[in-house]
Amino acid sequence: MPLEEVHGMRFSITGKPGSGKTTVAMRVRDILSNHGFSAGGIICPEIRLSGRRVGFEIVDLLTGEKGILAHTSISGPKVGKYGVNLRDLSKIGHNAILRAIREADYVLIDEIAPMELKSEKFIRAVEEVLDRGKPLLAVVHMRSKHPLVERVKTLSKTYIVDEKNRGKLPDEIAREMLGVLKSGGNPNERQER
Repeated sequence: MPLEEVHGMRFSITGKPGSGKTTVAMRVRDILSNHGFSAGGIICPEIRLSGRRVGFEIVDLLTGEKGILAHTSISGPKVGKYGVNLRDLSKIGHNAILRAIREADYVLIDEIAPMELKSEKFIRAVEEVLDRGKPLLAVVHMRSKHPLVERVKTLSKTYIVDEKNRGKLPDEIAREMLGVLKSGGNPNERQER
């Protein structure tokens, strides 16, 4: 498949911590949902205790199944002050992504970052999305040099979020993705849905 077609099917969002990457991705999901397109995959919202962030959940977008991605009280592989829960990451993250390939219109992954990259099963699931050519919207860690992050960036149209553009990016990305989704995944064939 020519690179311009690959770029037309995959979109990645990156930016500095706190720039609004997840907010942009969730807004794109809302817009696409309003047009009848379903997202599968994962989101990893913060866990807060007394106003302080103590970890992250991992949530399957299609089933709603939840687990703990990382927490300050977990003794798994460390990323900063957080221990990564490889069991939930591998089970929920891996299964959610593979389910999305089969059942959703596109795959949404928030985020491909150091915590998620501790799981070989998670990495293999993301590689499966890339190999299958399923439309993808992925939030990726800006500074990561991990081969998977580099591959996602190479094979996608990448948007860098900042405070100036985060308000308009959701509409721009959604417009591009709607063109792909309305054509059944082929960006060179546009049709109305």
